[in-house]
Amino acid sequence: MAANSTKSRPIPPQLVLLVGILAASAASIFIRFAQQEAASLVVAAYRMGVAGLVMAAIALPSRRDELRGLSRRDLALAGLSGLFLALHFATWIQSLAMTTVASSVVLVTTSPLWLALLAHWLLGERIRQHTAIGLGIALLGAIVVAVSDSCLQTGGGLTCPPLSEFMQGEAFVGNLVALVGALTGAGYFLIGRSLRQKLSLTSYVFLVYASAGFILVLMVAASGLPATGFSSQTYLWLVLLGLVPQLIGHSSFNWALGQLPAAYISLPLLAEPVATTLLAIFILGEVPSGLKMAGAGLILAGILLGNRRARQKAAKSV
Repeated sequence: MAANSTKSRPIPPQLVLLVGILAASAASIFIRFAQQEAASLVVAAYRMGVAGLVMAAIALPSRRDELRGLSRRDLALAGLSGLFLALHFATWIQSLAMTTVASSVVLVTTSPLWLALLAHWLLGERIRQHTAIGLGIALLGAIVVAVSDSCLQTGGGLTCPPLSEFMQGEAFVGNLVALVGALTGAGYFLIGRSLRQKLSLTSYVFLVYASAGFILVLMVAASGLPATGFSSQTYLWLVLLGLVPQLIGHSSFNWALGQLPAAYISLPLLAEPVATTLLAIFILGEVPSGLKMAGAGLILAGILLGNRRARQKAAKSV
């Protein structure tokens, strides 16, 4: 890897990556505040709608020729990617209304492991042993998190409701919805991996964000949910959600990781749920139990193990 120079890269990419992690970690807090007045689906539509409009203002003037040269297949794939992204945010944001921030965030972070399974089933890519073990560890962690949300931890052990009540409990259903968010996120990443080989980052992000926002607006219209009439404070949270976690957070990830070895790719995956949980403790007063922390630790360990190959390949190139 070439030596870094202050002249060519005045902003330390590690600092940009840290800013991205902090910005993305604020998403759950903004969502919780917005959900006091707005339905989860409406919150998702505002998030992607705001991000899509900003990206349109950036991409349409600067990437017009590239966008005009896209084939119908490319546009269809971008639309499909946007559909998966819309479903990802619709389900994940709904899960935040049903379960704790810590549970929702660590469960939705398992997307890369589900991506490995989808790539195996759909593209025939081989799942390496460490990825399979990582997935197993993460699934065990997900079970522990689900139990921690539905059972009462006492000095003498765990007190759990009957199985029928356990399966129907709001927190348990919310955890399942968060896992659906992880699966749809994996579908978004799988399609994006193909499209990004043809498109610049600006064009790809614009197409996907705009299509996701459009789909979510249609879903809100079809549902009949109120999308206006909120307080100015709620509108502020909705706009900040699209600007800070979506645009600043994810754009910072993309820029910083383009300047750093691929070994850093696990940092946002591991640091974001930790930072989000800390924010939830201090701002929302949601203190996770020891059992939940153990389950979250298993999930993050599974992600770390599942991404081992990328880090090893990067280490050889440095």
